[in-house]
Amino acid sequence: MLPTDKLDLIIRRYDELSAQLASGDVGAEFGALSREHAELDEIVSLIREWQTGLKSLSDAQSIYNDATTDADLRDMAYEEIEHTKAALETLEQKLRIALLPKDAADERSAILEVRAGTGGDEAALFAGDLFRMYARYAELHGWKVELVSASEGTMGGYKEIIAEINGRGVFARLKFESGVHRVQRVPDTETQGRIHTSAATVAVLPVAEDVDIDINEADLKIETMRAQGAGGQHVNKTESAIRITHIPTGTIVFVQEERSQHKNRARALSILRSRIYDTQRQKLDEERAANRKNQVGSGDRSERIRTYNFPQGRVTDHRINLTLYKLEKVITGEALDDIIEPLITEHQAALLAENAL
Repeated sequence: MLPTDKLDLIIRRYDELSAQLASGDVGAEFGALSREHAELDEIVSLIREWQTGLKSLSDAQSIYNDATTDADLRDMAYEEIEHTKAALETLEQKLRIALLPKDAADERSAILEVRAGTGGDEAALFAGDLFRMYARYAELHGWKVELVSASEGTMGGYKEIIAEINGRGVFARLKFESGVHRVQRVPDTETQGRIHTSAATVAVLPVAEDVDIDINEADLKIETMRAQGAGGQHVNKTESAIRITHIPTGTIVFVQEERSQHKNRARALSILRSRIYDTQRQKLDEERAANRKNQVGSGDRSERIRTYNFPQGRVTDHRINLTLYKLEKVITGEALDDIIEPLITEHQAALLAENAL
């Protein structure tokens, strides 16, 4: 059964927020109250639909159980009962999921980091393929991709590429992409048609806000240097590139994409904050996972999560044993949701079991 007391409290809070916002007398709290109201909007809609369904079911059962009801009306009532029961079952599952503890970072933008792993030039090319897959996926979802830094491979692709993906709910959609991605294909440079196996590592970090991480300036080593790589006359003429080292954790961030040293410094600090925030989140997740039997992967960046087999046109996600024979659509981002959706569903199932909702 659903926790009806909790549902009543949610509706009461939603109505209070509606009244406060309608009064216009909320001042500086307007933003926070509006966000809370928006977050509750979907679940309140589900609760009210569920309550309406319960009332319809009760009415139909009363008609069906009434000895004075004629046969035709009883048949109609029976059909209504069966239909409403099925609808209520679906609504109850949606409500259970909506009531699950929320990841505070789910609605945030994300930092995407893709690095070539084993496989030399082919790994760098694959890292480029993965980055373009996520960039295209972001475009399809109406998100904005901003390049932070890139180190190109000798034959193309990237040794490392970092970007910020801005939009609502980016982290929720991409957080299960972190891990080792493996590719099996015949490289363009292979003359004998042999299949090579290479890998790239993906890290997806929620963009941290100032309130999440308090960084002490005394803990930072900030260095300026001339930008390297493409950039026309700007390269090697001004020291706009920034490298920041967080001494307590040893975290290093290098940014050179902007021409302005000030902008590079701001972006480097943002990434640094996100990396430290993500490390803290992972530690908490590991502690929670110790008590959880079912989970989508371990969250370990060294875990092999997916294989892209080009000769067979196959993509396999090893965490949920999902295999799709639509590699071309996945690698262009068009069918990436066909993997992400089952991962989210599996994660929700694990949380439902854990919380016994």
